[in-house]
Amino acid sequence: MSVMSSMMRGARLLRSSAPLLTWPQSRRLASKQVKGQRKEQKKPNLKPKVDKQEVEIRQGMTAAALAAAMNRDFDHVVEALLNTPADLDSLRPDSVLEDSWIKEAVIRSGMKFRWAKLGESRERPNRDAQRRPPADPALLVSRPPVVTIMGHVDHGKTTLLDSLRKSQLVATEAGGITQHIGAFLVQLPTGERITFLDTPGHAAFSSMRARGAHATDIVVLVVAADDGVMNQTVESIQHAKNAKGRSGCHQAAPGCFEVLVLMFCLRPGPVPIIVAVNKCDKPQADPQRVKQELLAHGVVCEEFGGDVQAIHISALKGDNLQALAEATVALAEVLELKADPGGPVEAVLIESRTDKGKGPVTTVIVQRGMLRRGCVLVAGRCWAKVRFLFDENGCAVLEAAPSAVVQVVGWKELPSAGETVLEVESEQRAREVVEWRSHQAEQHKLLGEQSAIELKQQRHLEEYRREREPLAHLSWRQRRAALYRADKIRFSMRPSERTESDEPGLPLVIKGDVDGSVKTLLNILDGYDAQDECRLDVIHFGVGDVSENDVNMAATFGGSVYGFNVAASRGVTQLAARRGVALQLHRVIYQLVEQLRHELSSKLPPQRRCSTVGEATVLAIFTVSVGKKEVLVAGCRVQKGQLDRRLKFRLIRGRDTVWEGTVLTLKHHKDDVATAKAGMECGVSVDGEVDFSAGDVIECFEEQEVPRVTSWDPGF
Repeated sequence: MSVMSSMMRGARLLRSSAPLLTWPQSRRLASKQVKGQRKEQKKPNLKPKVDKQEVEIRQGMTAAALAAAMNRDFDHVVEALLNTPADLDSLRPDSVLEDSWIKEAVIRSGMKFRWAKLGESRERPNRDAQRRPPADPALLVSRPPVVTIMGHVDHGKTTLLDSLRKSQLVATEAGGITQHIGAFLVQLPTGERITFLDTPGHAAFSSMRARGAHATDIVVLVVAADDGVMNQTVESIQHAKNAKGRSGCHQAAPGCFEVLVLMFCLRPGPVPIIVAVNKCDKPQADPQRVKQELLAHGVVCEEFGGDVQAIHISALKGDNLQALAEATVALAEVLELKADPGGPVEAVLIESRTDKGKGPVTTVIVQRGMLRRGCVLVAGRCWAKVRFLFDENGCAVLEAAPSAVVQVVGWKELPSAGETVLEVESEQRAREVVEWRSHQAEQHKLLGEQSAIELKQQRHLEEYRREREPLAHLSWRQRRAALYRADKIRFSMRPSERTESDEPGLPLVIKGDVDGSVKTLLNILDGYDAQDECRLDVIHFGVGDVSENDVNMAATFGGSVYGFNVAASRGVTQLAARRGVALQLHRVIYQLVEQLRHELSSKLPPQRRCSTVGEATVLAIFTVSVGKKEVLVAGCRVQKGQLDRRLKFRLIRGRDTVWEGTVLTLKHHKDDVATAKAGMECGVSVDGEVDFSAGDVIECFEEQEVPRVTSWDPGF
C-alpha cells in the first residue's frame, strides 16, 4: 500500500515537473524571435552612408583661408575652436593657426583633411616690379659718365682718385689698401662732371670688382709701370669683358689693369676701357714692358696697331692727369650717354651698411628718373620710403639725377649690395612686391629642400638594400639577430651621445661693416677645402657691430666671433671674456684671414715627429750575469751623435726595424752612464728578448710634437 502510494506521488511529481523542463527552450526561442523582429524593424530606418567632405589644408593657414577651404564662414571656425588652447578673443580672420588647431577644426566640423602637396599649390599672380621699357629717344638728356677704376692692389687707384678730386682717401685706409667700393662725383677743372667708382684691388674683393664693372659706362684700368700686369689686373680685364655696360650698345676692350695705362676702345663690346700706366715717375718704371704684357691678354695699344690708347701718368705727382680726364670726356662724348630724367626711378645699389643714428643706409647710382625724398623704393626683398638723401660728402640733397651717387636713408631692412632699385607707386605696392619676392624665394627653397630630401631617401634606400642583400637567405629571426650583433654598439648609444663627435671644428659668427664686406668674407669661406681636417661652420653672419646675441650664439656652439671693420662695446667684450668666446676684430682683410688660419691650425692635433739623436753599430754580443739571471748585452761603438739612455731606441737590421723600445742599462766599460757620445764604446742591454747580430744599427731617437698647419690656402 505504501509502495503504491509512493509510485502515484512520483507520477504526479513527474507530470508537474514536465513543463519546467521545456520552459527554458521555449524562452530561448522566444528571445531569438524578438531579437530578429527588432533587427527587422531597424533595417528600414538605416540612413545611407554619406562621404565626409575632404578639406585640403597646409601649414600656416589663416582662419579666413581655413574657412574658405571648408566652405564655411569665419564664425564657424571660431565655434569649432571652442574649448581648445586657441585664444579666441584675439582670433582674427588674418590670424595664422597652428597645425593642431587646423586639424581639430576640420575634425570637429565632421570633415576629413589632407595635406596639400607642394606641386599642387595654386599659382599666385605675379606682383613683381619690373623695369620700364626703353624711353622715347626724344625724352633723353645727356648725363655724366660713370667710370670705374680697376686694377691690382697697390697700383695707385685710390691715389689717382685723390688727385682728381683733391682729397686724401689713402690716409684713411686701414693697411694702406682699399677694402670697400666707393662712389664719388668729381667735377673736373674744365667743368665736366664724372662719377667715379673706386674698387678694391685685393684678391679677396673679386665680387666688389665685378659689381663695379657691371654698373659702369667706362673702365679705367690702372697698371703700375714698375710692377706690370698682375693677377688682379688679369681678373679686372675679365670683369670688363664679361660686364654689360649701362649703355648696352658697346663692348669693352679686353683690358683692365693697375697701370693707369689710359686706353679706350672704340670697337663694339660690353664696357669700353681706358687704361693708364701709373708710377711712371719711378726710376725702375718700364711702360713699354707693361704694354707688351697686355698683348697676352688681348689688350692691344695703338702703337702696336690696336685701338686702345695708353697714357703714362703719375697719380702721386699729378703728372699727365689732364690727358686722362680729356680721354675720359672724349670717350663719353663718343658714347653719347643719355638717360630719361622722368618717370619712376631705376638705380643700382652699390653698397649697404647699418648706421647707428640713421639705420640701414645704402649707396646707389641713379640710372633713370629723378630720385627725391618721399619716393618709395624696392630692392630685392626690402623696401624703403626715402627720408633723407646725402651725397658722398655727407651733405643733404633734395634730389638726385641720373648718374648721381647718393646715400639713401629710410630702408625698413638692409638690402644686399648689387640689387636693382626700382620705384613703385605706394607703400602698399612695395609690400606686395616684397611679399611676392619672398614667396618666390621660399618656393625655390622648398623645392631645393624637397630635392635634397628625395635624394637622401634614395641613398638611404640603396644603402638599406645593400646592407640587407647578404642576409636575404636568412630567416627573419636570424636576420634580426645578425643586425643586432652588427649594430650593438650603435643601438646601445643614446641619441645625444651619437651626435657628439671627436672631430675638430670651428663654428664662426661673421660681422662686417657693410654688406659687401660680409659677402667678401663668405666668399672666402666658401673656398674652404680642408673640412676633412677641421670642420668650419658659419652659424651666423650680419652687418653691424658685435652684439651680445652674437657672443651668446658663439658661446652656445663653442665658436669664435670674427669682425671686419666693426667694434664691440665694453659690455660685449666683458661678456665674451666671461663666456670664453674669442673676439677677433680686424680692419685689414688679409690679417683677418691669417688669424682664421692660425685658429684653424690650433684646432688640429699635433704631429709626432721623430728626430735621430745618435747611431751606434753592434760589434759583438755577450752575456752578463746579473744575480741568477743572464742578460744579453750588445757591445757597440757610437758612430754619430750620442746615445741618451732617457730616450727611445730602435734596432735596425738592413732596412727593417727589428725592435723598438727603451734600454735597461747603458755602460761605458763598467760604469753606468747617461749618454755615450760619438767614438765611445758602450754596452747596451734592453728589456725583453732581442736577438742582436753583429752589424746591426742601434738608433737613438726623440719623439717631438709639432703643431700642424691647416692645408687651406685662400689664395692670397
